[in-house]
Amino acid sequence: MATAHASTHTSRKSSASYAWAEGLTAFAAVMLGLAGLLAIFRGIMAIAEDEVFVTTPNYVFQFDLTGWGWVHLGLGIVAVLVSAGLFMTQTWARVLGVAIAGLVIIANFLSLPYYPVWSVIMIAMSGFVIWALCVSRKDDTGAASGGSLS
Repeated sequence: MATAHASTHTSRKSSASYAWAEGLTAFAAVMLGLAGLLAIFRGIMAIAEDEVFVTTPNYVFQFDLTGWGWVHLGLGIVAVLVSAGLFMTQTWARVLGVAIAGLVIIANFLSLPYYPVWSVIMIAMSGFVIWALCVSRKDDTGAASGGSLS
């Protein structure tokens, strides 16, 4: 009798854990997809040399605005592709998601003077993506997508 009660409690706890992990992965996929789309738009604006960007004359990491545009465009495209992989709960997407979010943080830090408020927002979004992908375990999300949570 005690064994049946323990197994019921364990299955409830693990199904809640699976739902939590699946929710974090979906959160990371949506946030990474949004960050990727916004990076694509930002890259296109920078390549077109739009007047939206601020220029700072004495910045240590100063690069050409068009160069930054290509960096953000490339990162954005890869982020959107990795986001699609996260929706399919692929292991490669989890690893690349953390890596791409880290690169997005670095790129936005280095391009901070060109668009400061937006860079800070992108850094925060990417930080949440890294947190969500690192908190949920692969065995939680794999079991959640293969089994029923009801």
